[in-house]
Amino acid sequence: MAFLSRWFHRPLIVHADTPKGPWGGDGGGGGDGGGPRNPWSVPPGGRRPQQRPTALDEWLQKARGVGSGGGRGGIPGFGGGGPNASALWKIGAVVLVALWILLTSIHRIGPQQQGVVTYFGRYAGTLDPGWQPTLPAPIANVTVVDVKSNRLEDFPEGGGENLVLTGDQNLVDLSYSVRWTISNPRDYVFQIAKPQDTVRAAAESAMREVIANVTLDQALTNGRAFIEAQVRQRMQRILDDYLSGVTVQGVALKQVAPPGAVSNAFKDVTAAQQDAQALRNQAQSYAQQKIALAQGQAAEFDRIYEEYRQAPDVTRKRLYYETMEQVLSKADKTVVESNGVVPYLPLDKARRAPEPEIQAGAQP
Repeated sequence: MAFLSRWFHRPLIVHADTPKGPWGGDGGGGGDGGGPRNPWSVPPGGRRPQQRPTALDEWLQKARGVGSGGGRGGIPGFGGGGPNASALWKIGAVVLVALWILLTSIHRIGPQQQGVVTYFGRYAGTLDPGWQPTLPAPIANVTVVDVKSNRLEDFPEGGGENLVLTGDQNLVDLSYSVRWTISNPRDYVFQIAKPQDTVRAAAESAMREVIANVTLDQALTNGRAFIEAQVRQRMQRILDDYLSGVTVQGVALKQVAPPGAVSNAFKDVTAAQQDAQALRNQAQSYAQQKIALAQGQAAEFDRIYEEYRQAPDVTRKRLYYETMEQVLSKADKTVVESNGVVPYLPLDKARRAPEPEIQAGAQP
């Protein structure tokens, strides 16, 4: 409490200019008291005169509406009552219009792009790559279209099964992709509302139509190239009928597999088909060997026949001797003289009989 009481009495002490105070009697610097002047008291000559306002102060006063003559002020040139306000507003409007015309009349078309120009919504032309001028908006409008890049559509979108019915009433799981580009920007902009959805719908329709005309074995084995070519042709025919301005660059089958529920059975079938193909290849190889041997024998016969035609008797005897040599070399033979009967001598058995053993000490 004593501390607070001292702070409440402090302003009274500060403003007291008593002769006995520390600031002197009259508060002046040169009074009779000779003490220092009170810094909070009014100087002897009165308050100091106000300084002249600067140019910034005058501008701010006019902006706040405290201009000369008591009239309504404002920012010079834009406030009410200024002689040049109308001209400045016109200049500002002209600048804005010029900027609008400049920004909406010059168009930059990239190297892979073309611009479709419309006047009040009606087709007016196509812009080539580069900086191209047109009328300003809203009279002219330019739609920039990328005509060089390949667009890729994957089926099914997001993964999962895509079951399609084949011509022999079987289901097959397909995943494939389609690449397409824009060939006619005008038709692409005006003829179809949703180009990507249209391409996807045409691809699915064409794929299901082609798969419905092939068997399961063709789809799983050697029919992939045929399916891809047929789907591309049918897609292009559909999109051309729509006047879509789209060109199908290619169709690629990424996976052709049986449904997951019967995958094991199809693997067994595939293994059996591979074994059958291996046996078929072996049979074909054996047949080719036999054919080659027969062709060689036929060529040898033709050669001998040519020699026979030149010397029939000699060739006939030579063939007879060669044949008899081949036949008799493997058979038992008995030689009999033609003029008389000779005792039978089993020469073949004698040639094959073992020689007698000679005992030790025996006389020959």
